[in-house]
Amino acid sequence: MAGAIDYGNLMHDAMRGLIRTVMEAVAQDGLPGDHHFFITVDTGHPDMQMAGWLRERYPEEITLVIQHWFDNLSVDEDGFAITLNFGNAPEPLYIPFDAISTFVDPSVEFGLRFELHQDDDSDDLDEDEEAPMLENAEPEEKSGEVVSLDKFRK
Repeated sequence: MAGAIDYGNLMHDAMRGLIRTVMEAVAQDGLPGDHHFFITVDTGHPDMQMAGWLRERYPEEITLVIQHWFDNLSVDEDGFAITLNFGNAPEPLYIPFDAISTFVDPSVEFGLRFELHQDDDSDDLDEDEEAPMLENAEPEEKSGEVVSLDKFRK
């Protein structure tokens, strides 16, 4: 063993395992009750798969809302595939678990934030700058709220 135990990465692995377990349950049984997810993803991750027009529009990150309509959800060891509706156009995505920077279920005030490793040259978002949000909306439009995960900490 090297100089120290890397508790940060061990904790991130455990939290990603929790997301994997939740997504496997949703893939099998659907979303229960009022549960829905806001998932912010690093679109520059090398294993992230999305349409070129989406990557051009969101070159750094995108916040996906999994709520009313989604299809083809399947989960593997490294991430999950899902089809979401963007402006009445179904688009398949593959989201690696280690590309997720936030995972929030506002229906139960649950949220996780991951500190993603970035190059020294890249600029971080300012704390008060919001990530772009896409609503996976049905004809009945519902608005979402970006939630600061700090309010869930004790």
